Amino acid sequence: MRAADYLRLISLAAIWGASFLFVRMLVPQIGTLPTAFGRVSMACLGLALIVLVLRIRWDFRGLLGRVLLLGVISAGLPFAMYAVAAQHLPAGYLAIFNATTPLMGVLIGALFFGESLTASKGAGVLLGLAGVAVLSRTGPVAFDLNLAWGAAACLVATSCYGLSGFLTRRWVSERGGLDSRLLALASQVGATLSLLPLMLWALPGQSQAHWSDPLTWAALVGLGVVCTAFAFILYFRLIADIGPVKSMTVTFLIPLFGVFWGVLLLDEQLSWAYLYGGVLIALALWLVLRPPRDEAK
Repeated sequence: MRAADYLRLISLAAIWGASFLFVRMLVPQIGTLPTAFGRVSMACLGLALIVLVLRIRWDFRGLLGRVLLLGVISAGLPFAMYAVAAQHLPAGYLAIFNATTPLMGVLIGALFFGESLTASKGAGVLLGLAGVAVLSRTGPVAFDLNLAWGAAACLVATSCYGLSGFLTRRWVSERGGLDSRLLALASQVGATLSLLPLMLWALPGQSQAHWSDPLTWAALVGLGVVCTAFAFILYFRLIADIGPVKSMTVTFLIPLFGVFWGVLLLDEQLSWAYLYGGVLIALALWLVLRPPRDEAK
Protein backbone atom coordinates (compact mmCIF):
# COMPACT_ATOMS: atom_id res chain seq x y z
CA MET A 1 0.00 0.00 0.00
CA ARG A 2 1.15 3.52 -0.81
CA ALA A 3 1.39 6.40 1.65
CA ALA A 4 -1.67 7.97 0.01
CA ASP A 5 -3.67 4.78 0.68
CA TYR A 6 -2.73 4.86 4.37
CA LEU A 7 -3.70 8.53 4.57
CA ARG A 8 -7.10 7.79 3.02
CA LEU A 9 -7.62 4.91 5.47
CA ILE A 10 -6.90 7.10 8.51
CA SER A 11 -9.05 9.96 7.19
CA LEU A 12 -11.90 7.56 6.45
CA ALA A 13 -11.67 6.07 9.94
CA ALA A 14 -11.86 9.50 11.59
CA ILE A 15 -14.82 10.53 9.43
CA TRP A 16 -16.77 7.30 9.88
CA GLY A 17 -15.98 7.33 13.59
CA ALA A 18 -17.67 10.73 13.75
CA SER A 19 -20.71 9.37 11.90
CA PHE A 20 -21.75 7.37 14.98
CA LEU A 21 -21.59 10.58 17.01
CA PHE A 22 -24.00 12.30 14.61
CA VAL A 23 -26.34 9.30 14.53
CA ARG A 24 -26.48 9.23 18.33
CA MET A 25 -27.30 12.95 18.33
CA LEU A 26 -30.01 12.74 15.67
CA VAL A 27 -31.97 9.57 16.48
CA PRO A 28 -33.40 10.84 19.81
CA GLN A 29 -34.32 14.12 18.13
CA ILE A 30 -35.90 13.13 14.80
CA GLY A 31 -36.24 9.33 14.89
CA THR A 32 -34.59 6.36 13.19
CA LEU A 33 -35.93 6.43 9.63
CA PRO A 34 -35.67 10.24 9.26
CA THR A 35 -32.06 9.97 10.41
CA ALA A 36 -31.24 7.24 7.88
CA PHE A 37 -33.14 8.96 5.07
CA GLY A 38 -31.71 12.38 5.90
CA ARG A 39 -28.23 10.90 5.78
CA VAL A 40 -28.52 9.41 2.30
CA SER A 41 -30.54 12.29 0.82
CA MET A 42 -28.02 14.84 2.10
CA ALA A 43 -25.28 12.66 0.63
CA CYS A 44 -27.08 12.70 -2.74
CA LEU A 45 -27.23 16.50 -2.74
CA GLY A 46 -23.57 16.83 -1.78
CA LEU A 47 -22.38 14.31 -4.36
CA ALA A 48 -24.56 15.78 -7.11
CA LEU A 49 -23.06 19.20 -6.42
CA ILE A 50 -19.53 17.75 -6.57
CA VAL A 51 -20.25 16.01 -9.87
CA LEU A 52 -21.77 19.17 -11.38
CA VAL A 53 -19.04 21.53 -10.19
CA LEU A 54 -16.27 19.24 -11.40
CA ARG A 55 -18.14 18.62 -14.68
CA ILE A 56 -17.76 14.89 -14.41
CA ARG A 57 -19.23 13.04 -17.36
CA TRP A 58 -22.40 11.13 -16.45
CA ASP A 59 -21.30 7.86 -18.01
CA PHE A 60 -22.27 4.80 -15.96
CA ARG A 61 -21.16 2.35 -18.66
CA GLY A 62 -24.38 0.37 -18.43
CA LEU A 63 -23.87 -0.27 -14.71
CA LEU A 64 -26.43 2.16 -13.29
CA GLY A 65 -29.00 -0.49 -12.29
CA ARG A 66 -26.42 -2.57 -10.47
CA VAL A 67 -24.95 0.45 -8.69
CA LEU A 68 -28.41 1.54 -7.53
CA LEU A 69 -28.94 -1.91 -6.03
CA LEU A 70 -25.46 -1.74 -4.55
CA GLY A 71 -26.52 1.46 -2.79
CA VAL A 72 -29.41 -0.34 -1.08
CA ILE A 73 -26.98 -2.96 0.24
CA SER A 74 -24.03 -0.69 1.07
CA ALA A 75 -25.94 2.28 2.50
CA GLY A 76 -29.75 2.09 2.67
CA LEU A 77 -30.14 -1.03 4.82
CA PRO A 78 -27.03 -0.64 7.03
CA PHE A 79 -27.70 3.03 7.75
CA ALA A 80 -31.24 2.16 8.81
CA MET A 81 -29.88 -0.64 11.03
CA TYR A 82 -27.39 1.68 12.73
CA ALA A 83 -30.14 4.22 13.33
CA VAL A 84 -32.20 1.48 15.02
CA ALA A 85 -29.19 0.41 17.10
CA ALA A 86 -28.47 4.01 18.14
CA GLN A 87 -31.72 4.03 20.11
CA HIS A 88 -30.07 1.71 22.64
CA LEU A 89 -26.28 1.77 22.17
CA PRO A 90 -23.69 4.53 22.73
CA ALA A 91 -21.47 5.72 19.87
CA GLY A 92 -18.52 3.70 21.18
CA TYR A 93 -20.51 0.47 20.99
CA LEU A 94 -21.64 1.25 17.44
CA ALA A 95 -18.07 1.90 16.34
CA ILE A 96 -16.70 -1.30 17.91
CA PHE A 97 -19.50 -3.45 16.49
CA ASN A 98 -18.71 -1.88 13.13
CA ALA A 99 -15.27 -3.48 13.39
CA THR A 100 -16.84 -6.88 12.70
CA THR A 101 -17.20 -5.89 9.02
CA PRO A 102 -14.11 -7.83 7.84
CA LEU A 103 -15.23 -10.87 9.85
CA MET A 104 -18.56 -10.81 8.05
CA GLY A 105 -16.67 -10.27 4.81
CA VAL A 106 -14.67 -13.45 5.43
CA LEU A 107 -17.80 -15.52 6.05
CA ILE A 108 -19.66 -14.08 3.06
CA GLY A 109 -16.61 -14.47 0.83
CA ALA A 110 -16.21 -18.10 1.81
CA LEU A 111 -19.91 -18.93 1.48
CA PHE A 112 -20.78 -17.09 -1.74
CA PHE A 113 -17.67 -15.84 -3.55
CA GLY A 114 -15.25 -18.74 -3.49
CA GLU A 115 -12.83 -17.12 -1.05
CA SER A 116 -10.68 -19.54 0.95
CA LEU A 117 -11.49 -19.91 4.65
CA THR A 118 -8.17 -20.68 6.29
CA ALA A 119 -7.66 -21.80 9.88
CA SER A 120 -6.38 -18.30 10.70
CA LYS A 121 -9.49 -16.64 9.27
CA GLY A 122 -11.80 -19.12 11.01
CA ALA A 123 -10.09 -18.49 14.33
CA GLY A 124 -10.37 -14.75 13.71
CA VAL A 125 -14.12 -14.97 13.15
CA LEU A 126 -14.60 -16.90 16.40
CA LEU A 127 -12.36 -14.49 18.33
CA GLY A 128 -14.25 -11.53 16.90
CA LEU A 129 -17.57 -12.96 18.03
CA ALA A 130 -16.03 -13.44 21.49
CA GLY A 131 -15.10 -9.75 21.47
CA VAL A 132 -18.68 -8.81 20.64
CA ALA A 133 -19.90 -11.02 23.49
CA VAL A 134 -17.47 -9.45 25.97
CA LEU A 135 -18.49 -5.95 25.01
CA SER A 136 -22.20 -6.80 25.18
CA ARG A 137 -22.05 -8.59 28.53
CA THR A 138 -19.58 -6.42 30.47
CA GLY A 139 -19.83 -2.97 28.89
CA PRO A 140 -21.32 0.14 30.53
CA VAL A 141 -24.77 -0.58 29.03
CA ALA A 142 -26.83 -3.19 30.90
CA PHE A 143 -27.29 -6.45 29.01
CA ASP A 144 -30.97 -6.72 28.16
CA LEU A 145 -33.27 -7.30 25.19
CA ASN A 146 -32.74 -3.76 23.88
CA LEU A 147 -28.97 -4.21 23.82
CA ALA A 148 -29.38 -7.58 22.09
CA TRP A 149 -31.58 -6.04 19.39
CA GLY A 150 -29.12 -3.19 18.96
CA ALA A 151 -26.20 -5.60 18.60
CA ALA A 152 -28.16 -7.71 16.10
CA ALA A 153 -28.94 -4.58 14.04
CA CYS A 154 -25.23 -3.70 13.97
CA LEU A 155 -24.32 -7.21 12.77
CA VAL A 156 -26.91 -6.98 9.98
CA ALA A 157 -25.30 -3.69 8.95
CA THR A 158 -21.77 -5.11 8.96
CA SER A 159 -22.95 -8.12 6.96
CA CYS A 160 -24.27 -5.69 4.34
CA TYR A 161 -20.92 -3.89 4.30
CA GLY A 162 -19.08 -7.19 3.90
CA LEU A 163 -21.34 -8.23 1.03
CA SER A 164 -21.16 -4.85 -0.70
CA GLY A 165 -17.37 -4.96 -0.91
CA PHE A 166 -17.45 -8.17 -2.95
CA LEU A 167 -20.37 -6.98 -5.06
CA THR A 168 -18.52 -3.74 -5.83
CA ARG A 169 -15.56 -5.74 -7.06
CA ARG A 170 -17.69 -8.13 -9.14
CA TRP A 171 -20.25 -5.67 -10.50
CA VAL A 172 -18.06 -2.60 -10.97
CA SER A 173 -14.29 -2.98 -10.57
CA GLU A 174 -13.98 -6.15 -12.65
CA ARG A 175 -16.02 -4.52 -15.46
CA GLY A 176 -13.65 -1.62 -15.92
CA GLY A 177 -14.72 0.46 -12.93
CA LEU A 178 -16.42 3.83 -12.60
CA ASP A 179 -15.31 7.23 -11.39
CA SER A 180 -15.53 6.91 -7.59
CA ARG A 181 -17.64 10.08 -7.39
CA LEU A 182 -20.20 8.75 -9.85
CA LEU A 183 -20.22 5.40 -8.06
CA ALA A 184 -20.80 7.09 -4.71
CA LEU A 185 -23.57 9.31 -6.13
CA ALA A 186 -25.48 6.48 -7.79
CA SER A 187 -25.20 4.27 -4.71
CA GLN A 188 -26.66 7.01 -2.50
CA VAL A 189 -29.48 7.59 -5.00
CA GLY A 190 -30.29 3.87 -4.72
CA ALA A 191 -30.22 4.09 -0.94
CA THR A 192 -32.45 7.18 -0.95
CA LEU A 193 -35.02 5.58 -3.25
CA SER A 194 -35.13 2.46 -1.05
CA LEU A 195 -35.71 4.44 2.14
CA LEU A 196 -38.16 7.00 0.71
CA PRO A 197 -41.34 4.85 1.06
CA LEU A 198 -40.43 3.96 4.65
CA MET A 199 -39.70 7.61 5.41
CA LEU A 200 -43.06 8.74 4.06
CA TRP A 201 -44.78 6.05 6.12
CA ALA A 202 -42.98 6.97 9.34
CA LEU A 203 -42.87 10.78 9.09
CA PRO A 204 -46.47 11.55 10.18
CA GLY A 205 -45.79 9.89 13.53
CA GLN A 206 -42.57 11.84 14.16
CA SER A 207 -42.35 14.94 16.33
CA GLN A 208 -41.78 18.09 14.27
CA ALA A 209 -40.33 20.09 17.16
CA HIS A 210 -36.66 19.49 16.41
CA TRP A 211 -36.73 20.18 12.67
CA SER A 212 -36.48 23.93 13.34
CA ASP A 213 -33.31 23.48 15.41
CA PRO A 214 -30.18 24.62 13.49
CA LEU A 215 -28.11 21.99 15.33
CA THR A 216 -30.30 19.25 13.87
CA TRP A 217 -29.64 20.45 10.34
CA ALA A 218 -25.94 20.94 11.07
CA ALA A 219 -25.72 17.35 12.30
CA LEU A 220 -27.59 16.11 9.21
CA VAL A 221 -25.22 17.99 6.91
CA GLY A 222 -22.21 16.63 8.76
CA LEU A 223 -23.59 13.10 8.65
CA GLY A 224 -24.77 13.20 5.05
CA VAL A 225 -22.21 15.35 3.26
CA VAL A 226 -19.00 14.68 5.20
CA CYS A 227 -19.51 11.26 6.78
CA THR A 228 -21.35 9.76 3.80
CA ALA A 229 -20.80 11.63 0.50
CA PHE A 230 -17.13 12.42 0.95
CA ALA A 231 -16.46 9.20 2.87
CA PHE A 232 -17.94 6.97 0.17
CA ILE A 233 -15.77 8.64 -2.46
CA LEU A 234 -12.74 7.69 -0.36
CA TYR A 235 -14.09 4.18 0.25
CA PHE A 236 -14.83 3.30 -3.37
CA ARG A 237 -11.47 4.71 -4.41
CA LEU A 238 -9.79 2.44 -1.85
CA ILE A 239 -11.67 -0.62 -3.10
CA ALA A 240 -10.52 0.14 -6.64
CA ASP A 241 -6.91 0.68 -5.54
CA ILE A 242 -6.30 -1.95 -2.86
CA GLY A 243 -9.28 -4.34 -3.04
CA PRO A 244 -12.32 -5.00 -0.79
CA VAL A 245 -10.62 -6.95 2.02
CA LYS A 246 -7.76 -4.50 2.57
CA SER A 247 -10.22 -1.61 2.39
CA MET A 248 -12.10 -3.16 5.30
CA THR A 249 -9.01 -2.66 7.48
CA VAL A 250 -10.35 0.84 8.07
CA THR A 251 -12.41 -0.85 10.79
CA PHE A 252 -9.21 -1.26 12.84
CA LEU A 253 -9.21 2.48 13.42
CA ILE A 254 -12.91 3.41 13.47
CA PRO A 255 -13.49 2.17 17.08
CA LEU A 256 -10.68 4.40 18.38
CA PHE A 257 -12.25 7.46 16.80
CA GLY A 258 -15.82 6.38 17.62
CA VAL A 259 -15.09 5.94 21.33
CA PHE A 260 -13.01 9.14 21.40
CA TRP A 261 -15.73 11.30 19.82
CA GLY A 262 -18.42 9.78 22.08
CA VAL A 263 -16.48 10.37 25.30
CA LEU A 264 -15.28 13.83 24.26
CA LEU A 265 -18.50 15.28 22.85
CA LEU A 266 -21.37 13.19 24.25
CA ASP A 267 -19.96 12.53 27.75
CA GLU A 268 -20.36 8.78 27.24
CA GLN A 269 -19.05 6.52 29.98
CA LEU A 270 -15.64 4.97 29.31
CA SER A 271 -15.39 1.33 30.38
CA TRP A 272 -12.66 -1.31 30.52
CA ALA A 273 -15.01 -3.43 28.40
CA TYR A 274 -14.21 -1.15 25.47
CA LEU A 275 -10.58 -2.18 25.83
CA TYR A 276 -11.24 -5.90 26.37
CA GLY A 277 -13.77 -6.24 23.57
CA GLY A 278 -11.79 -3.96 21.28
CA VAL A 279 -8.55 -5.92 21.78
CA LEU A 280 -10.29 -9.22 21.02
CA ILE A 281 -11.81 -7.79 17.84
CA ALA A 282 -8.48 -6.22 16.84
CA LEU A 283 -6.74 -9.60 17.26
CA ALA A 284 -9.51 -11.18 15.23
CA LEU A 285 -9.03 -8.67 12.44
CA TRP A 286 -5.28 -9.31 12.45
CA LEU A 287 -5.89 -13.05 12.06
CA VAL A 288 -8.38 -12.45 9.27
CA LEU A 289 -6.41 -9.88 7.32
CA ARG A 290 -2.78 -10.92 7.75
CA PRO A 291 -1.20 -12.20 4.53
CA PRO A 292 -0.46 -15.93 4.18
CA ARG A 293 3.08 -16.97 5.07
CA ASP A 294 4.07 -17.53 1.47
CA GLU A 295 2.91 -13.99 0.59
CA ALA A 296 4.61 -12.43 3.60
CA LYS A 297 8.05 -13.74 2.63
